Amino acid sequence: MASDEYEAYFAAIRAIPPGSVMTYGDVAKTAGYPRWARRVGYALSSCDDATVPWWRVVNARGAISRGGGRAPEDADRQRDMLENEGVPVDLEGRIDLAARRRVPGRAE
Repeated sequence: MASDEYEAYFAAIRAIPPGSVMTYGDVAKTAGYPRWARRVGYALSSCDDATVPWWRVVNARGAISRGGGRAPEDADRQRDMLENEGVPVDLEGRIDLAARRRVPGRAE
């Protein structure tokens, strides 16, 4: 069972619509834990809930994160899942945040 903090992150991530992304920091802020972006990554690394669209979370540069104990195929899987939702990913694994970012508190 996830903590209340982690559940708040997962709820924020579930609210990201297909075709959009949020940064780890955006998720933390939305969940009420500003400046705890790294903990969002920890939460996702332990998440086995299929209802949490983890692939819609990218780093502050708009890139697919590599590392943190993730297998290289996870980055490829994230790219595939984003592209299947219509999110273009460049050769370096970056997304155009200006076009695809869902910013907390900003009207869609």
